[in-house]
Amino acid sequence: MSLFLTTFFLLYGGLHTYVFLKVKAVFPLATKTHIIIILFMLFMVLAPVFVRLLEKAQYESIARTIAYTGYTWMAAIFILFVILLIFDIIHLFIWMGCLIVRKNMLFFDFASLHILIIAIISTLCIITYGYFEAQTIQIHRISIESKKIAKEFNGFTIVQISDVHLGLIVREKRLQAIIEKVKEAKPHILVSTGDLVDGQIDNLSELITLLRGVSPSYGKYAITGNHEFYAGINNAVTFHKKTGFKLLRGEAITIPGIMNIAGVDDPAGKAYGLYRNISEKELLSNLPEELFTVFLKHRPEVNSNSTGLFDLQLSGHTHKGQIFPFRYITCIFFPMYSGFFNLGQGSYMYASKGSGTWGPPIRFLAPPEITVIYLTRKAS
Repeated sequence: MSLFLTTFFLLYGGLHTYVFLKVKAVFPLATKTHIIIILFMLFMVLAPVFVRLLEKAQYESIARTIAYTGYTWMAAIFILFVILLIFDIIHLFIWMGCLIVRKNMLFFDFASLHILIIAIISTLCIITYGYFEAQTIQIHRISIESKKIAKEFNGFTIVQISDVHLGLIVREKRLQAIIEKVKEAKPHILVSTGDLVDGQIDNLSELITLLRGVSPSYGKYAITGNHEFYAGINNAVTFHKKTGFKLLRGEAITIPGIMNIAGVDDPAGKAYGLYRNISEKELLSNLPEELFTVFLKHRPEVNSNSTGLFDLQLSGHTHKGQIFPFRYITCIFFPMYSGFFNLGQGSYMYASKGSGTWGPPIRFLAPPEITVIYLTRKAS
């Protein structure tokens, strides 16, 4: 965890340094003004820390204000960084072309005020669009044929939510929108593939009531994501129990005559000594083979020893990058970071884009979703 935080703050601080130097090159401001900008950027870099400290101290209103400000700034500075970097790359290629042809082709000043203004306006437009995209929840539908589906359960419907991140920013309004989409799908079961909660879990009684209002015929099942451990696993377990979710932590249940549902803990629990280290192969091997098996695993990673022992793995975690082009970093760590995949040996996996937002209340070219899976009987 400490390595992650160190890496995060080094990269986030470096990103601010790059933008500051670009602004400084355009605006030769006084030293006092530079110091004010540096202090503001330092506060924004440390905003996530202040949010957590204020949450723990029960200053929820102040924490929420800083969260909205700091996380929106996080999205804005990232987008501004990307746009300015693109201009610098274009400048570099043109400059290299000039060296090759031995002719000056730089007809535009890439360090000008005009470039900075274009970048800032573009950033504001993307942030505004991204805020509304984050509110627009899509329904992604998947149909899977299997001989394991009994005739009387042809058309059995599973709805997946993932990475809702209930907390300071994702509150009643967003959750209500998610629940309305879930109810429209009329699921037989509802699953949450981790990160249902975000950080500290306080004053969420209204959210509990909303989630309890969803009562599928065959139950609600969930697993831990990394944020369940950040929030405090005992609090997260209690929250899931109050909302009516059965939390599967290295456990499996069998709905007689219909399907098996298995789930494992997110590895983030290892850092807290709270990870239930259960062998996936052992867990899945003990289930009735004649029934369709749904495997819930927060991170879209596939254990080769487990392939063939489940029919459908449902995952989340990546948010499809949440803010383009961050997906290209995400896919380095999780090649199957979003979408539907045929894993072979009769196993499939779907990685959700997530139903909420982490950090910035913004999504760009990665809209939130709930996933509706229709299971149909495959003819012999």
